[in-house]
Amino acid sequence: MTQQLLVASNVLLWLALFGLGIVVVGLMRQIGLLHERSSPMGAMMTDHGPDIGDPAPAFNVVDYNGAPVRIGGPNPQKRATLLMFTAPTCPICDKLFPIIKSIAKAEKISVILVSDGQPDEHERFLKSHDLGSIPYVVSPEVGMRFQVGKIPYGVLLDASGTIRAKGLTNTREHLESLLEADKSGFASIQKYMSSQRMHAQSSKDSPVSGQAA
Repeated sequence: MTQQLLVASNVLLWLALFGLGIVVVGLMRQIGLLHERSSPMGAMMTDHGPDIGDPAPAFNVVDYNGAPVRIGGPNPQKRATLLMFTAPTCPICDKLFPIIKSIAKAEKISVILVSDGQPDEHERFLKSHDLGSIPYVVSPEVGMRFQVGKIPYGVLLDASGTIRAKGLTNTREHLESLLEADKSGFASIQKYMSSQRMHAQSSKDSPVSGQAA
């Protein structure tokens, strides 16, 4: 009797193991399909605020140290400008600041940090971060005019003050996708991938060159 129970239990264990193997293989296949269908994601744009190609709203403000800062309009140095909307209590923003400084230096663009919050929060933030020559502007009005709902949020202006790209920037890749806008002519990675898919589809649907009628 005991031997029969052992045999039955072994059979059940092998059946369970076989079923588990089938489930794992199915999951691996689904994950592979999702990976193949997933496109590289750049900064995610929102449908609010001034649009791509619009002149950026212009502001004459002062930074945290009282220095005058011009937002919008032609850049005196004829450079692109990256407006980064942040907050002193934003953990993602905290990780992005070294990356922002590095990219700004490498790409030779101007950067303006636009923040909001309590005075003591800004004081603690600036004590723990060396922003160098990057202006730190505390102005909820600027964020409201650009209709920024989530942070960190980046808006890229060209040298004339025209908006070339914008979107949520949670990673270095998101930031770099904004900076590629002037080079590629696309406002985001999503638009680039959409254009590539449309081009591939049109090529597929068009008659093969040289095919006999």
